[in-house]
Amino acid sequence: MESRPFCCRMLSLFEPAPPNRLPEIHQRLLAHYGRPAARDVWDPLTQLIYSLLSARTKTEVSLQIIRDLRNRFDGWDGDWTRLRDAPIAEIQEVIRPVTHYEKKSYQLKDTLQQISSRIGVLRLEPLAKYRTEKIRAWLEQLPGVGVKTSAAVVNFTTLHRRALCIDGHHQRIAQRLGLSSSKADARQVEADLMALVPEDWTPEMLDEDHSLFKLHGQTLCTLNELRCTRCPLLDLCPTGKERATPKRGPYPAG
Repeated sequence: MESRPFCCRMLSLFEPAPPNRLPEIHQRLLAHYGRPAARDVWDPLTQLIYSLLSARTKTEVSLQIIRDLRNRFDGWDGDWTRLRDAPIAEIQEVIRPVTHYEKKSYQLKDTLQQISSRIGVLRLEPLAKYRTEKIRAWLEQLPGVGVKTSAAVVNFTTLHRRALCIDGHHQRIAQRLGLSSSKADARQVEADLMALVPEDWTPEMLDEDHSLFKLHGQTLCTLNELRCTRCPLLDLCPTGKERATPKRGPYPAG
């Protein structure tokens, strides 16, 4: 029998989770936290703007900024023409509370200009005729748009597609649970989790799963503090079980 190359043997050290693991985790988080509040479903362009600005910024700040932008630039009906045509200084004045607002102001204006040029109209609804993978690849060519943002745009909005938005909380918890390799980036984590998603999960179920992971990451499985003894996933979590196992000291001499 021919042996596998060393690189493949190394990759096989990460064993995929059982097919029912993600639904079990979902149900436990749902029982622990309750059903997340229903999302306000936006048009895809508004979601794109929000996602571009919300990186490394608290949710409540980001939500206020999108309201301020809608008020300043008449964006309540999804028409962002005035924002696209506004001077950078005016955009920066509104989005100043977000992290890295100077860089994001240029990315935002450039993104809106590119959408207008490439589609012929400042809307993303025309992309609905394409497969999800093609829409995401198209979006990820825009300034500042990565895998997390493209997933949010296709899943959270009226595009209504199956995708998992992998933010920092989602990625960290998936890796701690052994659902993905500790070295995996967001794109690989999403691929690993989507392989565990039941075929009958709707886009709303995937959104709910994202919200539950995010809430868990903000509450018990935080970046700097793991409250494993209170975690409803402890018996499923390699990281938690390792932390909960008493460490034995050296045997006494004698």
